[in-house]
Amino acid sequence: MEHVAVPAAVAADPSPDRPEVRLLRGLVERASPSGAEAEAGRWLAGQLDALGFRSRVDEVGNVIGEYGDPGAAPIVLLSHLDTVPGEVPVRLDGPLLYGRGTVDAKGPLSTMVCAAARVGDRLGGPVVVVGAVDEERDSVGAHHLVHQYRPRAVVIGEPSGVDGVVIGYKGVLRFTVDVRRPASHSSSDAEKAVEVAAELWQRIRQWTPRTPGVPLFEQVLPTLLRLDGDMRHTRAVVSCRTPVGFDASGFLRRVREAAGADELTVQECTPAVRRPRTDPVARALSAAIRHHGGVPVTKVKLGTSDMNVVADHWPVPTATYGPGDSQLDHSDTEHIDLREYLRAIDVLADALVDIAAIKE
Repeated sequence: MEHVAVPAAVAADPSPDRPEVRLLRGLVERASPSGAEAEAGRWLAGQLDALGFRSRVDEVGNVIGEYGDPGAAPIVLLSHLDTVPGEVPVRLDGPLLYGRGTVDAKGPLSTMVCAAARVGDRLGGPVVVVGAVDEERDSVGAHHLVHQYRPRAVVIGEPSGVDGVVIGYKGVLRFTVDVRRPASHSSSDAEKAVEVAAELWQRIRQWTPRTPGVPLFEQVLPTLLRLDGDMRHTRAVVSCRTPVGFDASGFLRRVREAAGADELTVQECTPAVRRPRTDPVARALSAAIRHHGGVPVTKVKLGTSDMNVVADHWPVPTATYGPGDSQLDHSDTEHIDLREYLRAIDVLADALVDIAAIKE
């Protein structure tokens, strides 16, 4: 299919008629909460076809656009198509586009599509753009994808800010403890399930004290997500944001010993990931940011992303990039500055040329 070029973005002209803006707005207008991405996915696949990609929807619903020789190791651009639930009315307010997913992560995903379409012919090898499903829940899309490709380099599409490059994400250990105790009168000294669960949470907090002067990225950060129940049955749901090298097995063993006969169920155990500042993809992105007048800022995040999922399977140069303020993720005022979005396309397009030159 003939390649349809995307013109170089002019950040001073965030016109709603620009093809890059129409792509982003069209994607945002199609709601895609986790588990219900199909309509938006079909629309995106059609846009990829029109831009000269070979598009397909895989077995779990990931939307994949491939460009270039399918027989060589590709550069994989991995973002996600799904959003958290909740409507944010889609509207333009000057250069600001409001809507669910503008930041997390349809802005970064659209950036990847436009950048890859612009420079695909110049890369000398294949590039694959993926709108993955289910990232906001269990990352079913990314877990499936790691078995489909063996990339030579990876860019994760999440909001880093137009001048930011993310090289690390914390891990997460999430579990429930179900506490059951025989019925008793509130005036008796018999153990009450709700009190036992509350005491267990306090012990977990004691095991994970904040250490002044140590970056939060390097500490265990526990959160009590829910505490539901009564004197007979109480469930505690705990999430721990974990650092690189965290001994999840040892920590769980300690919780099990404290819980005794009460039931502990692990819901998620995803390790943290951190790439070096000298990672070739991070360096290419930083150089492109400088070229377009920015001052690159290298970041680590306290949350997780699909970078955590693919890191062990794809031990290749990897970094995260995308427009948007991550503080607006999941908020009722989620929006993106279209001038930043257009400049991010310029940055990523230039970076892809340098990433393609990385020696395998």
